[in-house]
Amino acid sequence: MSDDLAARLREQGLRLTPQRQLILRAVEELGHATPDDVLAHVRSQVSSVNASTVYRTLEVLEELGLVRHTHLSDRAPTYHSTTEHEHVHVVCRRCHAVRSYDPSLVGPLVAALSEDGFTVDVGHLAIFGECAECAASSERNAIARTLSKE
Repeated sequence: MSDDLAARLREQGLRLTPQRQLILRAVEELGHATPDDVLAHVRSQVSSVNASTVYRTLEVLEELGLVRHTHLSDRAPTYHSTTEHEHVHVVCRRCHAVRSYDPSLVGPLVAALSEDGFTVDVGHLAIFGECAECAASSERNAIARTLSKE
């Protein structure tokens, strides 16, 4: 990816810096990562990188089309590499696990909105709910509470 990064930076009159390379590599290695996650990952290799460098670089990388962001919580955005296939994010509200699904999962919704003249940015889409493991845990806890009352 560094060749693509270098070419895209040059097109914009920007330099390829070691920090930009480290930050892009961190996003690629982490999968879905907040700026704080990226900062911690980069600092494990180079302690002198600061938070403002990470935030600015993520913005540049997104403008260059090398990373995308979505909102997987009520906190900071989460970034992922555009080298991954486009996907819909499904987030468990209890354990915060993130799973990626093929965009065909929301095909009928996208088609219906498209008929109405709306273009969906599927890669930015996040669906929140409860994963099977957390749902099963909730059910076990509810049964245990019921049995303890008897």
